Amino acid sequence: MSKTLSTSALAKNRAISGKELFAQLEACGFIQRKDNEWKLLPAGENAGGQYINHPKYGKYITWPEDLSLESSSSDPTNSSSEKLVTATVIGKTFNLSANRMNSILSELGWIDKALKGWTITSSGKASGGEQKEDFRSGIPYVVWPNSITENKALKTTISEVQGEAASEEAKQETSDDSNFRDKFEAKLRTTDGHYVRSKAEMLIDNWLYMAEIVHAYERKLPIEEEVYCDFYIPTGKVYIEYWGYENDSKYLHRKAQKQEIYKQYGFKLIELEDKDVQNLDDVLPRMLLKHGVQSY
Repeated sequence: MSKTLSTSALAKNRAISGKELFAQLEACGFIQRKDNEWKLLPAGENAGGQYINHPKYGKYITWPEDLSLESSSSDPTNSSSEKLVTATVIGKTFNLSANRMNSILSELGWIDKALKGWTITSSGKASGGEQKEDFRSGIPYVVWPNSITENKALKTTISEVQGEAASEEAKQETSDDSNFRDKFEAKLRTTDGHYVRSKAEMLIDNWLYMAEIVHAYERKLPIEEEVYCDFYIPTGKVYIEYWGYENDSKYLHRKAQKQEIYKQYGFKLIELEDKDVQNLDDVLPRMLLKHGVQSY
């Protein structure tokens, strides 16, 4: 007969935090938070969970040492639900710490840093994330479907962050953006060392650098589609697009497609035209401030 352990002891035995194990148990439909305490659900009882009344510690739940954290098929409310995992579990898949993993999820625009903890964004919800709260401290955190580890945008971002080469599959993919980049080679060197494709982009990049605003050039959007922005500002998660080539019908078609994608995913977008580039000192500070990014 398997040894039984308290939730805290089981968490320690599995080298994870108590908060993380409680989240996993809840995601599996084994327990539920009610009236400021954890209630054992039928699925949890079927998995071997049971109440213990201790003379010193009071009433608590124990579990088999070899407890399997899978959703119970006998529970109709969870039969079609996917197992939810924390950033700690996801990080272990990629050999990353929970803090590093949350930073990447934030970079993707799926979560935002709260005063303490993390809160989910609309993009995070669309990716399957669910908002949770630590029952002791009230600190918010987010759990994710186990399949999130196969998300293309997540894997690509992690690969880039870790300095790994793009996969052969990614290399073989083509898009209007990649064709555009092939056609117009980046030859103009900016003040901070970026190589860009037009004088207008060079002026924008130089302005951002002189304003001491950290930015990326041609960052891939954190979505399944192969779409690249002109500039990305991590602070505020703001994208900048410079629309040139207004006399090119194919370019205008792609412009409309990209605008729709930004709208669809709810990304923060600043759109610049030639007239704006000639007045960046007046235009950009105002536009950036609307998205919480301060310059000067």
